[in-house]
Amino acid sequence: MSDLSALVARLEAVAGRLESAASGSGGGGGGGGGGGSGGASVEAYDEILNTEVKAYLDSSTAIGGDVATQAELVNAAFQAQRAFLVVVGTSKKPSDSVFQSLISATSKAMMAVSEFKEKNFRSKQSNHLSGVAEGLGALGWVTVSPKPAPYVKEMASSGEFYINRVIKDMKDTDKSHVVWARGYNAIYAALEKFVKAHHTTGLEWNASGGDAAAAAPAAAPAPAAAKPVAANPTVATGAAKGGLFAELSKGGAVTSGLKKVDKSEMTHKNPGLRKTAVVSAGATAKKAPAKVFGSAAAKVYDPVFELQGKKWVVEHQKDNRSIVIEAEGVNQLVYIYKCTGSTIQIKGKVAAITMDGCKKSAVVFENCVAAFELINCQSVQAQTTGSVATISIDKTDGAAIYLSKDSIGAEIITAKSSEMNISVPNLDDPEGDMIEMPVPEQFKTTFDPATKTLVTTMTDIAG
Repeated sequence: MSDLSALVARLEAVAGRLESAASGSGGGGGGGGGGGSGGASVEAYDEILNTEVKAYLDSSTAIGGDVATQAELVNAAFQAQRAFLVVVGTSKKPSDSVFQSLISATSKAMMAVSEFKEKNFRSKQSNHLSGVAEGLGALGWVTVSPKPAPYVKEMASSGEFYINRVIKDMKDTDKSHVVWARGYNAIYAALEKFVKAHHTTGLEWNASGGDAAAAAPAAAPAPAAAKPVAANPTVATGAAKGGLFAELSKGGAVTSGLKKVDKSEMTHKNPGLRKTAVVSAGATAKKAPAKVFGSAAAKVYDPVFELQGKKWVVEHQKDNRSIVIEAEGVNQLVYIYKCTGSTIQIKGKVAAITMDGCKKSAVVFENCVAAFELINCQSVQAQTTGSVATISIDKTDGAAIYLSKDSIGAEIITAKSSEMNISVPNLDDPEGDMIEMPVPEQFKTTFDPATKTLVTTMTDIAG
């Protein structure tokens, strides 16, 4: 705990030094305001820290445990971003390398929140930890242009699965957790308004300010190495956890390192290539698979995220919470295979969606014409904001499905599955909590001599 306090203290000291330097130079705020501390932008950000963030910190302390510990890490991330915004309001726009150095403190703090969640996945407060870690990705708005405000909303929604679970689990036992959950969501509602008001089309640097490079060493330590992420062919927000800032800040250059594949090298166009092990001299050697217990080694697959004809394929993604698919037509399909700890958002209307062999992953989609299918999955969640005709759950253990008002009439077909819960809106109280109901998984079957048929009914402990 002392290390966390020291980190926050250092970040606050950095902000203080930057504000003092700005006061001496008379620099104005880039967001449209005077004041030597970064202008109206920093003042508005301070309002969020002093209200919504403070309320979240207070309620986290009251709950205690891992929630309180993680809250200190979250506070460090917001303090790091505040120090960065001071630089933005008092400096000219820097080069990409300086920019990455400036935001590395925020990136490092965000990674600490996520790592704490991963290390405490068995915690009794795991839903709290996951909801906070997923939502914190919204701080990546500083790398987005020209519409950073919608990005805040999209990233904040990644944590709603877990935050809603906290509300449902605790609403009848401990209301303080409900207050905590809604208070945490309020942070990003306020942040979205802040970004929309002060950084509408992207970061507003101070054209008449000083050199941001001078603040870079004090504002942030050297950036941590970013994890590789599969390239998103259509959406700029597809970034891996931990490498979020480093990848997005490259802008159009993010694809500069990709190799153009000639049609003659494509295996699906040249089946004969599948029978040979010959690799071109310029090909990059793959890493050896990771060692596991025993003599056999687990095969490691490269993550896939691409549009193959009319089918979006998302495979072997791990801990990637920022996958966004923008459907281009109702005839497109989405196939999600062997993903772990990842969140996939599907915009637009698609024909069908399938999750196969996924663990601890989530899908948020708008409209699905045919069916949404879960096959061989564990601990997964799905939410529709539009309509879906059929939901099929097969050989799945742990499924939470959230239906919208337009999808209440969907047919839900289950087989060989357990721990399934369906949540629907409370039509009598649209502003209230959703209604959660378990799907029966245990039945009693008897033979009816009169009709010579089997009669199956739910048992008393079917849910």
